[in-house]
Amino acid sequence: MKRIHAMPFGSTLRPDGISFRLWAPDAKRVELVLEEAGARVVMPLNAAGEGWFERTHADARAGTQYRYRIDGKTEVPDPASRHQPQDVHGPSEVIDPQLYDWRDAAWRGRPWHEAVIYELHVGTFTREGTFEAASRRLEYLRDLGVTVVELMPVADFPGARNWGYDGVLPYAPDSRYGRPEDLKRLIDQAHGLGLAVMLDVVYNHFGPDGNYLHVYAHGHFFNQAHQTPWGAAINFDGRGSRVVRDFFIHNALYWLEEFHCDGLRLDAVHAIRDDSKPDILTELAETVRRGPGRERHVHLVLENDDNAARYLGAGTPDASRGYDAHWNDDAHHAFHVLLTGERDGYYADYADRALGNLGRALTEGFVYQGELSRYRHRPRGEPSRHLPLTAFVAFLQNHDQVGNRAYGERMSVLAKPEAVRAGLALLLLSPSIPLLFMGEEFGCTQPFPFFCDFGGELARAVTDGRRREFASFARFQDPGAIESIPDPSAPATFESAIIDWDALNQPRHADWHAHVRELLRVRHREIVPRLPSLASRGGRFTLLDDQALSLGWQCTGGDSIRAIANLGEREMRIDPPPHGCVFFYGSASAAGGRMAPWSVAWFIEPAQS
Repeated sequence: MKRIHAMPFGSTLRPDGISFRLWAPDAKRVELVLEEAGARVVMPLNAAGEGWFERTHADARAGTQYRYRIDGKTEVPDPASRHQPQDVHGPSEVIDPQLYDWRDAAWRGRPWHEAVIYELHVGTFTREGTFEAASRRLEYLRDLGVTVVELMPVADFPGARNWGYDGVLPYAPDSRYGRPEDLKRLIDQAHGLGLAVMLDVVYNHFGPDGNYLHVYAHGHFFNQAHQTPWGAAINFDGRGSRVVRDFFIHNALYWLEEFHCDGLRLDAVHAIRDDSKPDILTELAETVRRGPGRERHVHLVLENDDNAARYLGAGTPDASRGYDAHWNDDAHHAFHVLLTGERDGYYADYADRALGNLGRALTEGFVYQGELSRYRHRPRGEPSRHLPLTAFVAFLQNHDQVGNRAYGERMSVLAKPEAVRAGLALLLLSPSIPLLFMGEEFGCTQPFPFFCDFGGELARAVTDGRRREFASFARFQDPGAIESIPDPSAPATFESAIIDWDALNQPRHADWHAHVRELLRVRHREIVPRLPSLASRGGRFTLLDDQALSLGWQCTGGDSIRAIANLGEREMRIDPPPHGCVFFYGSASAAGGRMAPWSVAWFIEPAQS
């Protein structure tokens, strides 16, 4: 089976050759530079009006490498390049998407309520750091109980190592990870194993190295009226914004159609500035729902620090416009305060009533639904209790919450093992969609620090800026402590993050892995089948004392899901569950009506009781 997404820009194979099309509204002249066997052929593109330049060349073919020359001076890659064999500053390569034969014609995806997400970074997930190597671990993820593999951004970034959020060519999978067909093969194999694949995409900015749009479209692709942490915002609502909006909407469709991805996670959409109606987020969701979303399960997830519940329409009467879910940082922060005791930085917003904050996150979605955030000095969030709890992705760790720490420490080294295991028992069995960060399932202790591969002044600026971020923290007041923060550009920083799979051979890590696998088995057996029937208005929680809480979620058919969590150092007494309940422990055992410290008990209460 063949798959291709047709685009109005980039290079396209036609019966009469290769069509090249570039939008360069700030350029007076654009030339096509073909590079083959050491020879360079230069030919003009034809002005087609409204900033477009185009040409069809009969002698070009799949594999041809090319650039565009702007106004006789600067040579640039194609912003819609499908492959960059020599990195972001090199030539683009013509790709024929139909050379890959797909084997997943019957694949229709998986319903969202079944999702157990596993977030991974391709470059550090294996020693090889490639799509091919990652594909060899797919059976392991399936056997663990994962149903969705979420790849951190793969769009081409500068250098050999990067988290992916500094991408500059959003259509080109980074060549360090492999060729486009290698990514397609990974997704194809995942589907054969029953695994969905989601991709993290960045539509709020471009990285600082390798973005040439300012050379030929700065006055149109960016909007100085809106400013972001990265400078002028991407132009979604000013002059020329229609082409810019199409560039990103086509990118979403490209990954969903040409690569057959099952969904997208949109990074930090609170940094997107768009005053138009509908805004770009709404238009993108509507386009996806009318397109690939009509034929199969396609999932759209947001990261949005504003807690904007209005975008979460999937699963409601407004499903044609909405997103399936939102990364719930509120749940993470509440978990983190309780399990580690840390209360500085943004955790200060969750330190008061920490147990109640966790209860609210697990039963209503957001902790902040319009309340004043002292850390941000403004009200934050919108009401979320009316939404299904599957509209929230919950986690104890993810790339941000680990990697944004000075040393990139994981939860497994910040909290006691029994505390983390209790947290996992709550996370993996609660109705929200759970996410595991790579290695978390076996208690990985390796860090995941921020790393990149910039050069010269930019590298020094990134290192200095990274260390300035933490200069105000008490533990870094000593200059020597600041210098100990890993240098993002050092190869050793990247190397420290590569997963050590041999750790699974150690009894401690093997036992941790078995704990997570069993929790996920219980989730798929007892929780997932009941999620579609959960009442839409969240659940309820009760504080039992200063370290324990009771949680409950009612199903429309009458069954109830219940949990009691003892998240402290004291043993506590609990009442035995009603007769006839399906009863199981998520962490430490309980006996004789007493519950051990750091333990979680779950039970299903049938309708008749």
